[in-house]
Amino acid sequence: MNKTTRPIEDNEYDAVIETIRDGFEYRGISHKPNPRIAMALQLERNLGLRISDVLRLTLDSFVRVGDKYRINIYEKKTGKYRDFIVPVEVYAIIVEYACKYGVGSKARLFAITERMVSEHLKLACEYLGYKGIGTHSFRKAFATQAYVNSDYNAEVVRRLLQHSSIVTTQRYIGVDNKEIEDTLVVLEIASGVKIKIDKNSIYANAAATQQGK
Repeated sequence: MNKTTRPIEDNEYDAVIETIRDGFEYRGISHKPNPRIAMALQLERNLGLRISDVLRLTLDSFVRVGDKYRINIYEKKTGKYRDFIVPVEVYAIIVEYACKYGVGSKARLFAITERMVSEHLKLACEYLGYKGIGTHSFRKAFATQAYVNSDYNAEVVRRLLQHSSIVTTQRYIGVDNKEIEDTLVVLEIASGVKIKIDKNSIYANAAATQQGK
C-alpha cells in the first residue's frame, strides 16, 4: 500500500483524465494525447482494481451472464481470484475503446507499462499543480466512494478490495475507529433512525453490550 498517495478528488479526476486524453505542454515539452493511459486510469477508478491488474485486462476478461457482465481475473499482487459485476455503462465504454483502437478479444486492452502510466500521470499532475496523487489514488477514490455508498461500512469495502484485515482497509481509506464511530453517531442523530450494525463490524460487541444494559 502506498501511504504517500491520497484519494483523487472528483474535480481533480476530471481534470487529469481530460489533460492526459487531450495532451498538454509542460516545461516547453509537448505531451501528445494519450487516450490509452486515460482509459486505464478511468477503469482503475471505476472498477477498483490495481493498475497492474487493469493493464492485464482483455475483452475476454469480461464474461456475459444474462444481461450483465462479470469480470474474472487473478490479482497479480495477491494471487487472489476476483469475480464481480461490471456496470453495463463501463463495459460499453470498454468495447467502444477496443473497437476504436482495433484491440482483439484476447489482446491486452492497454499495450503500456505501469511505469509509463505513473510517469505520464506525474507530469500531468505537476502541470495541473496537484500533489499527493499517484496511480493508487484512483483505487483509493473507488474505495472511499464505496465506503460512503455503503453507509460507512468498512467491512464492505474490505471485501471489495480483498484486504486481509479491516485495519488495513481503515488505513487505506484514511479513517480510524473513532472517526467511524463519530460518523455513525452523527448519521443516527440526523436521521432519527438506528443504524444497522453488521455482525462483523467493530461495533458489534459494543452494541450487544449496550442492549444488555
